[in-house]
Amino acid sequence: MARRFTEDTLIIASHNAGKVREIAELLAPFGVVVKSAGELGLPEPEETGDTFVANAKLKAEAATNAAKLPALADDSGLAVSSLSGAPGIYSARWAGPEKDFDKAMAQVEELMRGAEDRSAHFVCVLALAWPDGTTEVFEGFVEGEITWPPRGDKGFGYDPIFVPEGEEITFAEMDPIRKHSMSHRADAFRKLVAACFSDKA
Repeated sequence: MARRFTEDTLIIASHNAGKVREIAELLAPFGVVVKSAGELGLPEPEETGDTFVANAKLKAEAATNAAKLPALADDSGLAVSSLSGAPGIYSARWAGPEKDFDKAMAQVEELMRGAEDRSAHFVCVLALAWPDGTTEVFEGFVEGEITWPPRGDKGFGYDPIFVPEGEEITFAEMDPIRKHSMSHRADAFRKLVAACFSDKA
């Protein structure tokens, strides 16, 4: 049985403005005050884990220990079939310290050149940590394929080159509400909400 979230304030353990905004929108119905690690001046821990789960837990636990408040961390990335699952946990690192996702998307396309298999999926792991050492973990996925050139300006990260299964437009061309209904983050959030937040709505 997952632990229920009964507090009023939650730290989003991220310095990525797009990710913080998306998570805050998903949490809006539950009346939780959301603060980001960036606005609180919390340091970004080095992501030394070798899985999405390990990195999400590492970030959530670092933030909850620093702020003495519950913290939610997301570790997510793009896994391309023809690249043996790359960039995977290194999705953000491919964009470099300047977070240049145009460069990262170009690298994906360069490495995929000539590949017949364009399939890919996004993975999202959410870790919700409390200062007493409890951590809950939830995983979400969305299948799709890589398109080129990038299209759309509504998303962030690799959204402009990812067309979800059954759709003809990229995540970056999609209305945010529609994206939230089907994304990997939405899938993980449904599981998180059902386990920890469903009585707060």
